[in-house]
Amino acid sequence: MRLDLLVDLWGAYMLDVDAVRKDFPSLKEGRVYLDSAASSLTPDPVIRKMVDYYSDYRANVGRGIYGISRRATDEFEAAREKIAAFIGAGRDELILLRNSSEALNLIASGVQFRRGDSVVITIQEHHSNFVVWQRVKERLGIDLKIVKSDRQGIFNLSDFEDAIDGKTKLVSLAHISNVLGVKLPVKEVAKLAHDQGSLVAIDGAQSAPHTSVNVKDLGCDFFAFSGHKMCGPTGAGALFIRGDLQEHVEPLCVGGGTIEDVGIDYYRLRRGPYRYEAGTPAIAESIGLGAAVDYLRSIGMQNISEHEQALTRRMMERLPEVPGIILYGPPNASDRAGIFSFNIKGLNSHDVALALDSAAGIMVRSGHHCALPLMKDLLAAEGSVRASVYLYNTLSEVDLFADALTEIAKTMA
Repeated sequence: MRLDLLVDLWGAYMLDVDAVRKDFPSLKEGRVYLDSAASSLTPDPVIRKMVDYYSDYRANVGRGIYGISRRATDEFEAAREKIAAFIGAGRDELILLRNSSEALNLIASGVQFRRGDSVVITIQEHHSNFVVWQRVKERLGIDLKIVKSDRQGIFNLSDFEDAIDGKTKLVSLAHISNVLGVKLPVKEVAKLAHDQGSLVAIDGAQSAPHTSVNVKDLGCDFFAFSGHKMCGPTGAGALFIRGDLQEHVEPLCVGGGTIEDVGIDYYRLRRGPYRYEAGTPAIAESIGLGAAVDYLRSIGMQNISEHEQALTRRMMERLPEVPGIILYGPPNASDRAGIFSFNIKGLNSHDVALALDSAAGIMVRSGHHCALPLMKDLLAAEGSVRASVYLYNTLSEVDLFADALTEIAKTMA
């Protein structure tokens, strides 16, 4: 093949990061944002879309028959359709909520569990997919089984085979670990679970922003994700519930908007996603999340994924050079997403994070990352520093981070 064709083929998967960065007003001079696993930055097109709602057609949805109310409803439902298509779901399978935590709580409270049922989760879960099941265990007496990984975060599929049996009502696991960046074998686990007649829920908070997702291909029954991690606003998230399951999953809340009919001694819920959306929703935020989906799709999820893999490879080349670093997760860049948790021997994780910010304007997360069972059981650490990359980060920022971290390790240790 000619060299120019090779260049063209490679270029087809390249992201123009300089152009992307111009869309993010938060990326001011002297700031290096490496905390997108907690919350991403928001681009101008999303901000403008939300301002447009507040300044031009600020009204409630699904209530009024006047013009701007009808427009608000149309924009809100258009956002639902975009967000559903983004994960390969039907529009009536997509419930608009605040975040992944609310979505996972809806599943935990809405699925009808009985004493003797079991739920299978993993040691790598965020508290939102851990504590909710501990509470179901306390309230209903279910059996909670926790599948563990090796110290690099890699799972053995046979451990899931041992944990999932005829009593397993539901398996709930992260798509990507928010601490280790490990990609969990969700598709394989879903098949094992369905073979036993179990339901499958996926916490997609760390996957939906970074890679193409198709819930039908994954084979899951529930998929939760948060808008604030995927260039959308805070307070907007979504939950996929497979259409034929919705009549069997109780809403977390009922009230205005959820009701088909009410009498003195009865009520009947609406069908579809509306049965789960009580009261006035986060209208501007959901419309903003729809705009974020438009933004990500205009760039291309394949381009975003390829760009982040390049950043991940550079991180995995540079971080082992840092004196005294303890890097958690798989050693190979191909086995992980753009999330990097580590400690420096002899240093507190908060001190390292503060030093990065004050010395170089580099913003990272420190602490237990809402994953204390993982910290205690697998990493044997009280906390860690976590850097995470997204579509607006650059290779030069990775180098700046690695250089600053090296200097901190030399001077503070």
